[in-house]
Amino acid sequence: MASSIRVTGLDHVVLRCRDQARMLAFYTGVLGLVEERRIEALGLVQLRAGRSLVDLVPGMPAGFEGANVDHVCLEIAAVAMDDVVRELHARSVETIGDPTVRYGATGNGPSLYLRDPEGNVVELKVPGDAA
Repeated sequence: MASSIRVTGLDHVVLRCRDQARMLAFYTGVLGLVEERRIEALGLVQLRAGRSLVDLVPGMPAGFEGANVDHVCLEIAAVAMDDVVRELHARSVETIGDPTVRYGATGNGPSLYLRDPEGNVVELKVPGDAA
């Protein structure tokens, strides 16, 4: 069965940070990313990386190996999220929660979380301008 889900790029990646101030200094000072916005209640700092975002959130790395990637968000071509959910379920891929509108590199747009076969969290997101 051919997939109707068409990935168009990387929207954002979320990194857990033990020392968020140091990470922020690295990504802005060394790599030249620009702070785009903050959500103080979440401790979230979003940095612009070209047409994508790097999100920094406080927290210890999860799991035995200490992975610090919370999730990766892939931008997909405009499509009804209900159709995406049906297709994923038809392929025995369970989703995490219901589709909802979330902020990403192109603004607010519909998104959905799922896990890949190794348990990594992947967010599929329609561009904000297509919502």
